[in-house]
Amino acid sequence: MADLRVDIGNLRLKNPVLTASGTFGYGLEYTDFMDLSRIGGVFVKGTTFFPREGNDYPRMVETSSGMLNAVGLQNKGVEYFISDIYPQIKDIDTCMMVNVSGSTVEDYVKCAEKIDLLDKIPAIELNISCPNIKQGGMAFGTNCVSAAEVVRKVRKVYHKTLIVKLSPNVTDITEIARAVEAEGADSVSLINTLMGMAINVEKRRPILSTITGGLSGPCVKPVALRMVYQTYKAIKIPIIGLGGISNWKDAVEFILAGATAIQIGTYNFVDPAVSVKIVDGIEDYLNCSGFDSVKELIGNLV
Repeated sequence: MADLRVDIGNLRLKNPVLTASGTFGYGLEYTDFMDLSRIGGVFVKGTTFFPREGNDYPRMVETSSGMLNAVGLQNKGVEYFISDIYPQIKDIDTCMMVNVSGSTVEDYVKCAEKIDLLDKIPAIELNISCPNIKQGGMAFGTNCVSAAEVVRKVRKVYHKTLIVKLSPNVTDITEIARAVEAEGADSVSLINTLMGMAINVEKRRPILSTITGGLSGPCVKPVALRMVYQTYKAIKIPIIGLGGISNWKDAVEFILAGATAIQIGTYNFVDPAVSVKIVDGIEDYLNCSGFDSVKELIGNLV
């Protein structure tokens, strides 16, 4: 049987299949549909230092081969996560990781400090790329200087695996990747959603309350693949690829393009058990193709 284990910095994953923040709640919501211990890890929903109400409704709309969202990082804050959620997820037999966001560098730092103290959370994903909040978020991820600053300051207080989530809404994503790598990121995840909008022609108004939102789903996959491939050639730290993955073939494409692991996002809404199906599909592909380890696939384009 092929070995599915991969490493992200010092973090050992039992397989390369992870679930993306914002599409999987805290993981607990999916336990009726799948065994969480079957997958490599879960990125729980975006967590901020202060509670956030999120954006006004409507904030989600279906599009051709995808969806737009402008939820705006609605969550009850890191203290709620520590007191109410962490006790429920800390003993789940997979890597439970937290997506951290903020409106200021100080918010990122304070949130990361809190989570650093939680023994059973081995990694955070620093979200410097959210397009759905008015302050912070994507503003940090579209500029090398600001991206480097937030990573540098979080790295000083966070001592476990630090993954930085990158925005595709930039001219050259490899520049941002190099900047965060230089400041101590252990890994980068890409891509976050693309900026998009939808219009109601009867009302002649944008559908989303925020006018624009983040586009995800199968429609973004070619863009995401291209960016993973470019970034793989530009940096030395591991890449976690995401964007439109809906089956094992999609996942293998990302790994061949250079991703060490992948995240399943929007398709969790279509098939809540898709992640375990992708684990099985990758394993079958490796066994049928004569590979001993999934690591042999990483960046292995002919």
